[in-house]
Amino acid sequence: MVGSQLLAGRYRNAVLFVFLAAVWGGTYPAVTVGLGSFPPILYAALRLDIGAVLLLLYAGRRTDYWRPRTRGDWAAVSVAGLLTLGGYGVLQNVGQQTVPSAVASVLAGLIPILTVGFAKLFLPDERFGPVELLGVVVGFLGLVVITDPNPSNLLAGNAAGQAILVLAAASFALGGVLAQRIETEMPFATQTAWAMVVGAAATHLASAASPTESLAGVDASPAGVVGLVYLGVFVSAVGYLLYFSLLPRLGSVELNLVTYAIAGFGTVYSWLLFTEPVTATTLVGFGFVLLGFGLLKWKRLGAAYRGRRRGVESD
Repeated sequence: MVGSQLLAGRYRNAVLFVFLAAVWGGTYPAVTVGLGSFPPILYAALRLDIGAVLLLLYAGRRTDYWRPRTRGDWAAVSVAGLLTLGGYGVLQNVGQQTVPSAVASVLAGLIPILTVGFAKLFLPDERFGPVELLGVVVGFLGLVVITDPNPSNLLAGNAAGQAILVLAAASFALGGVLAQRIETEMPFATQTAWAMVVGAAATHLASAASPTESLAGVDASPAGVVGLVYLGVFVSAVGYLLYFSLLPRLGSVELNLVTYAIAGFGTVYSWLLFTEPVTATTLVGFGFVLLGFGLLKWKRLGAAYRGRRRGVESD
């Protein structure tokens, strides 16, 4: 009975992981479209506004624990809001202004690698053997193959934008690790909603302080509004609710591998929406990503295989 419940829980986590990757796979196209209509920092703030309102309403209806109560609660929402949401969103939007989407995807692929480094510093109970570390590296190689960045873009004069995107990846990775370390009894909806409130407030302050941003820079085209709604409702409200609910169950290192899966969904979306071909090289990249997942999960996969084999033999 216990074994079947554990197996059901693993399947549920896997389904939610894939769904999260599918939702977040549309982030880069939506950001690219929206940056033509909104200043970058304000755009990041507005998407968090939408997500915060939706999740506050949801949390208020679903639980009596609708706001932070303890220092641990406030620490959790502050870390998530300032690093995982606000810091990452601002830096991503600013950096992506001058960096091609394929290169931006590769730089976002640093998140799992940086997560391993931060976890070694702040989560001493986490253990990573050489096989698991190899899995992270192989998955990153798969991401590079899928996105196929132009070498000239990697060496072009947008080094500042690339550096900002590396900082964005570091902000997201550090936020996930620190959030995993903080103990809180808040429901995930409450935690995510208030993290968005904190992130939105900080992002609006950053936008107001920026000399290059003003409301005069808003040109709300239909495409830009659609991109904003997608980012606010699906990427922010739905996506981050899933992210913070999976974080304690999968851990920051395993969960942040979603970055690699996002590139796969982004490629599929490009094929469906823009009829961009899926080449043999792309399929090879998918293979690397799957191999990376398998290496990271090799212990659990082996245990599951042995358990099923024992069950067949006992029958």
